[in-house]
Amino acid sequence: MASLTHAHAAPHSVAEPHGGSAVQRKLVIGLIAFLTVVDLFATQAILPSLARAYGVMPAAMGLAVNASTVGMALAGLAVAFFSRRIDRRTGIVASLALLAIPTSLLALAPDLATFTALRIAQGLCMAAAFTLTLAYLGERCSMADAAGALAAYVTGNVASNLFGRLLSAAVADHLGLAANFYVFALLNLSGAALVWFWIGRTPSMMAPSHRPASPLATWAEHLRNAPLRRAFAIGFLILFAFIGTFTFVNFVLTREPLSVSPMALGFVYFVFLPSIFTTPLAGRAVARFGTRPTFWYALGVAGAGLPLLLTPSLPVVLAGLTLVGVGTFFAQAAATGFIGRAATTDRGSASGLYLASYFFGGLVGTALLGQLFDRLGWAACVAGVGLALAVAAWLAGGLKVAAPVKGS
Repeated sequence: MASLTHAHAAPHSVAEPHGGSAVQRKLVIGLIAFLTVVDLFATQAILPSLARAYGVMPAAMGLAVNASTVGMALAGLAVAFFSRRIDRRTGIVASLALLAIPTSLLALAPDLATFTALRIAQGLCMAAAFTLTLAYLGERCSMADAAGALAAYVTGNVASNLFGRLLSAAVADHLGLAANFYVFALLNLSGAALVWFWIGRTPSMMAPSHRPASPLATWAEHLRNAPLRRAFAIGFLILFAFIGTFTFVNFVLTREPLSVSPMALGFVYFVFLPSIFTTPLAGRAVARFGTRPTFWYALGVAGAGLPLLLTPSLPVVLAGLTLVGVGTFFAQAAATGFIGRAATTDRGSASGLYLASYFFGGLVGTALLGQLFDRLGWAACVAGVGLALAVAAWLAGGLKVAAPVKGS
């Protein structure tokens, strides 16, 4: 295989970095994913500290922190609309470089409104890079390499949830909230540099023999595709449930009777460690058992963790969080792969629509479940998460598969 810096020499394969091995290639892909979305959930590890700093209720701070999902949803739609016109490498590098600006400005945000606006700006940059990278992998991978490349990317996403939160909690605890955001701005610039040196330029597209469909016509074709519609809705519900759990559990963990300290709160997110090893298996599970059983298994595992979150025992709560993490990340990996197989045209556009739906789910989950948490308590919030998982499982029943071996 060609190197990533010479990817145009092999338009249907993911190139290996500087002639490296397949393992090296996957490590680079995973690291790019890590540096792309590390800002997204890392801030959740310092939610109680931020709420105290701005003097607001948990729901208000949770909505401000997760406002990044607004930007991510809008950027997903924009990339879906302009997908064919954007050079993948240039777009990814620019997005990650620009991401450092709102990240560093968060250290100086004087009020919650400014903080929220900067989080939205972060989301715009993160989602543009995320969507363009998925499109790049889908277009530059052979069918044999696609599953491994996408699994590596999703695994990097999982790792960012763990190590990003650990880093955020540690830096904020030892150096303060402002230093936390400066550190993450440096990570953003590191991601831009990595992409610049390791990903090759997108080859010039051959002039089509017929006039391509307009972006809106392509969207319409995606939305007429019933399995894709269900997958979009499942993505919405996956992040709805994930954010509902991992945003507001921070406040539960720091209160009586669990009383976890701010520094120890970061270590709580070792619950994501098993997901780093289970998520790459999603592609194999789909190939062996089919799409619907894989979704049911993943969502069932997540649902099994919910009752454990209501106990007063920290080890039991951590076990519940582990199950929710394993199940939702597994479902997300299965959904990401399904989009590429189910789309009948322009995978970049389909990925953009999926991610827009996914991140809108995070925003709605924050708003609705935050109100349940503030007004009715943690048990009501967990019940809302359970309802979302149940609806997602019902929707998965409509993902028709022609042959399990293809995972369609």
